[in-house]
Amino acid sequence: MGSADIVPGVSGGTIALITGIYERLVHSISTINFTFIKPLLKGDLKGFKERLFYEIDFKFFIPLLCGIGLAMLTLANVISYCMDVYTALTYSFFLGLIIASSYVLYRQMDELTLKHVIFTVIGAVLAYIFVSLNPIAMNHTLPILFISGLIAICAMILPGISGSFLLLLLGQYEYMLNALKTMSLSEIVVFCAGAFIGILGFSKVLNYLLEHHEGITMAFLIGVMIGTLKLPVVHIVNTTPLTFAALLPCIILAIIGFVIIVVMETKFDYIE
Repeated sequence: MGSADIVPGVSGGTIALITGIYERLVHSISTINFTFIKPLLKGDLKGFKERLFYEIDFKFFIPLLCGIGLAMLTLANVISYCMDVYTALTYSFFLGLIIASSYVLYRQMDELTLKHVIFTVIGAVLAYIFVSLNPIAMNHTLPILFISGLIAICAMILPGISGSFLLLLLGQYEYMLNALKTMSLSEIVVFCAGAFIGILGFSKVLNYLLEHHEGITMAFLIGVMIGTLKLPVVHIVNTTPLTFAALLPCIILAIIGFVIIVVMETKFDYIE
C-alpha cells in the first residue's frame, strides 16, 4: 500500500482490496471513537487498557503501518527515479495494475444489474474529469500541508483513486516527496496529522456505504478505476513513439502488471 500511495495514478486502497484486507481496514478505522480517553482522564488505567485494545485493532494496524511507512521511506527515491527516467515503462506497468484491479473488483461482485452499470459509468466519467484537471498553484505552508493531507487521505483509502495524484493537483506532490527524501519532520508530521483526522471521518462514511450499499459502491469504484486509466495512457503516449517496436516493451510490462495483480488476488483470496 505504501508503494502504491507514492505513485500518482495508483491507489493504496486498490492494493488493500486485492490482498483481501480492504473491508477490515475500513471497518477498523471507522470503529476508532476515542472512548478509551474517558477512563484515562479518570485515572482508571485498567479500564483505559481494556477500551484501547477493544477499540483499536493493534494486531492489524501495527504491521500494516510499519509496512506502509517502510515502503514510503525506502521507495520514494526509486519510484521518483523510474518515473523520471523510464516514464513510459513505469506507467505501462501501472496501467496493467489498474486494469487488473478493475477486473478483480468486478469478479468480487455478486451480480451486475442496470443500476450497477449506471454507477460504473458515473464513476468512470467523474474520474476521467478528475484526472483531466490541471494542477493548482498553492504554497507549501504548514496549514496548506495539513489540509492537503486531510484531503489526499480520503482518496488514498479508495480503490482506484490515487491520493498522490490528488496531491499533484494540489501542487504538493513533489514537495512532499522531497520532504520524505530529506526527512523533513515538521512537514511530515503536519501532513500526517491532517491525514489522520481525515481518514477517521471519511472511513465512517465509507464503512456505512460498504455495509448498506456494497454493490453500487463497488460498481462506482470499478468505474473510477476505468476513468483513471487516462492518466497512465497519456504519459505513455506523450513519451513513446507510437510504433510497434517502441510500444512492445510497454505492452509486456502492462501484461506483467496485470498478471501480478491477478496472481496476488488468487493467493490472498482466502483472507477475510
